[in-house]
Amino acid sequence: MSRVNVILFVLLSLIWGSSYTFIKVAVDGLTPAQLVLARVFLGAVVLLTVLRVTRGSLPRSAAVWGHTAITAILGMIAPFLLLAWGEQRTSAAMAGVLIAATPLFTLAAVTAALPAERATWRKGIGFLVGFIGVVLVIGPWSTSGGSLGGQLAVLGAAACYAAQTVYVRKMLAQKGIPPLVSATSQVLMATLLQLIVTPFFPWKTPHPTWGIGLSVLLLGVVGTGLAYLVYFRLIGDMGAANASAVNYLVPVTAVLISLVTLQESITWNMIVGTVVVLAALAFAENRVRLGKPTEQARAR
Repeated sequence: MSRVNVILFVLLSLIWGSSYTFIKVAVDGLTPAQLVLARVFLGAVVLLTVLRVTRGSLPRSAAVWGHTAITAILGMIAPFLLLAWGEQRTSAAMAGVLIAATPLFTLAAVTAALPAERATWRKGIGFLVGFIGVVLVIGPWSTSGGSLGGQLAVLGAAACYAAQTVYVRKMLAQKGIPPLVSATSQVLMATLLQLIVTPFFPWKTPHPTWGIGLSVLLLGVVGTGLAYLVYFRLIGDMGAANASAVNYLVPVTAVLISLVTLQESITWNMIVGTVVVLAALAFAENRVRLGKPTEQARAR
């Protein structure tokens, strides 16, 4: 990676890692539905502004907007609501390490749903070991990580992200939509859909403080808006597979940020479980190899 890409890579891990702390702070004064609406609205403002400056245009096809609505539900509305609800019942650190299961779920989902992705023994072993890591993170023998319901909600968010990846690859990847246009369309559609459904969720009068207001602002403008721009820049420079490796750093930054800002407790099983999950994923994705390199590999 170039020096600029290294900086952007680390920056993105910090942005996404800090989002769990921002959520934890924000849900003290807002309901999950209120938080998600504010988050996607602010993100839409940022991305629409950039799209306008770059003279891009939104899709005109009704079919594309229909697919976009589904990706917005799977990739934003459902996981954002689950994360906000889950963090009312578990710690930001726990949410950050559990979301590390997203690439693992994605690996299983694309293997099951996409014919081009063959099932291999590496993927099978990686998934089984990764599942053990998730159980270690949750630590069913302990109550220090919050309620099981909150933890399962976070895992549900990870599953939603995995389902979105499969849907995008099957329905939108071949349509040639520029990444910025796709991101802007999804956030805009998420804002519209969340505006419609928010009145049907539990409501309470918001109790904003400086901390809550700043968390919502950073979560929307930086975590939902600017993060997309950084991510798609990395995809353009490095490719999607390499850019997605940022998921290896996000749990680390999430734990460190929550530890420093919220003084949350970190247990041994959270650390060991996260290492097991990431190691299993690296093995399944063929990022690490067993045994001696072949002659062909040496030639490279």
